[in-house]
Parts: sequence; structure tokens; C-alpha cells
Amino acid sequence: MSSPPGGAGPHAGVATAPTPLHAYVNALRPRQWIKNALVIAAAGAAGALSYDDVPARLAVAFLAFCLLASGTYAINDVRDAEEDRLHPRKRHRPVAAGQIDPRAATLFGGALMFAGLLLCALLSPQMVLVGFGYLALTLSYTLVWRHIALFDVGAIAGGFVLRAVAGGVAAPVTLSNWFLLVVTFMAVFVAAGKRLSELKRTRAGREQPRAVLERYTAARLRLLIAASAVGALVAYVAWAFQPDNVDAIPWRSLTVVPFAACLLRYGARLRVGDGEAPEDLVLGDRWLLVAGAIWLGAFALSVHAAG
Repeated sequence: MSSPPGGAGPHAGVATAPTPLHAYVNALRPRQWIKNALVIAAAGAAGALSYDDVPARLAVAFLAFCLLASGTYAINDVRDAEEDRLHPRKRHRPVAAGQIDPRAATLFGGALMFAGLLLCALLSPQMVLVGFGYLALTLSYTLVWRHIALFDVGAIAGGFVLRAVAGGVAAPVTLSNWFLLVVTFMAVFVAAGKRLSELKRTRAGREQPRAVLERYTAARLRLLIAASAVGALVAYVAWAFQPDNVDAIPWRSLTVVPFAACLLRYGARLRVGDGEAPEDLVLGDRWLLVAGAIWLGAFALSVHAAG
């Protein structure tokens, strides 16, 4: 018989240790796989989803990038374990919490990256090059770029652009330069918001910020957020108005409204310091999910109409 809420049952106040399987699943960071949906979105933006074998190829590419990303997360967790133990949220990561041995986590990460590259090889040699490029950028970010102001934001943006390029290579289809600009500006927008939220948290808690944060100011980060948001919106409008209307209905143009709503809502959350974990922000904000669902529906209609 279970204890009532707040009751003092036999195990009250005792945290249940995660099983090894649970710890390794957590090390994958599956919530962050939402970023890899960009692989599919990029091909969709180019109108390639209706091609015969494209959905299957994109599914393989998506899985490949999930494995590649999770492999780099495991390596990053090993390198940042000491720093993560001082963080209110990251201290629960399996390596920092002592649930996975650092050597085992390194082997796990290497195996995931190797498996991801094997899946890339199933698609094409070009896809392998994109996968290697993503690993090189992400691992160098962990070792170098995350410690250099602005370069850290640029490296994060580069990771998103490579995801979009992967979608184009997997399809294969040529991506619009305007669409790639949208991805770039949006990545800068999210990365700058992450830095602003980190800066707010460390100052509010009187924590010693990481060295790179000392080179930023809240005002400069807000300026970077605003500039990247404007750049993303301008590039998106230019991309959305490129195709001719289908049956006199501007399907793709209609997606501008929910896209702008997503930008405004995300920006509002950034102003109060909620952007440190972008995947949690996106998945946990009701209004952002509603605006995103409307955008996705309008986008799907535009792809279907164009096909």
C-alpha cells in the first residue's frame, strides 16, 4: 500500500539510484535530439520529402546525427565533470554524478560516434564528410572554442548549419542560401540566449562564472540576440516569398506569422533568463509549442501544395 503524498513511507526521502541502463540512456541526452530534426526540416524546406526514397534516407541521417551528437555529449561530460558538479542542473549528469566511470563514458562516446559515421557511410561518401565535419567542429568546441567569446557562439551556429547541410546531402537536394541563413541566424539567437541565461544565473547566485562568460556583458548579448532575431526574420521572409503561389494561395508566405510568433515568445523567455537549456525551454513552454505546431502545420501544407 503506497504512502499518501508527503507521508513518511518506508522509503520517504531516499533517492532511488538509477540503474546502469538508465544512466547510459541519460548520457545520450535524448531530449537534445530535437535539434537533429533540422536534418529533416532542411530537406522538407527544399521540397524533397515526396521523393521516392528520401524519407528513408532522412531517417538514417537523423539517426546518424543523434548517435554522433550523443557521442560528443559523452566525451564532453567526461571533460567537464568537475565543472558540472558545481552546476545546479548539470551535476545530475551521469559522469558528474558518479553513475558512469569516465573511462567507460569515453568508450561509450567513441562507439556512438563510430556507429554514427557507419550510418553516414550507408548514404554516401559526402555524408561521411559532413559527419566528420560535425565531429571535428563539436569536439574542437569542447576543447577550444567554448573558451573564446563569440567563437563559442559561432561554433554552436556551425553545428546547426552542418545539420541542415546533412539533410540536403542525404536527400540529396540543393538547399536555398536563404534557408541556410535562417538556420545560421537562429543558431546564433539560441546560443547568445544560452550565454545570457548563464550570465544571469551566475550573477544571481554569486557564482564564479566560467572564463568565457567574463568576456560577455548582458547588454552585448542582448544586442547580439536582437540582431540575430532580425537577421533570422529577414532571411525567413526572403526564403518564404521565393516560390510562386499555388492555386493563388501563398502557402509558404503564411508560415511567416507563426515563425515570427515563435521568435517573439522565445525572445521573451530569454529576457527572464530561461534560455540556458534550449530543449527544455522549447518542450516546456505551452505557447511556444502552440506557435510551433501552427508553423509546422502551415509548413507541411506549403510542402504538400508545392509537391
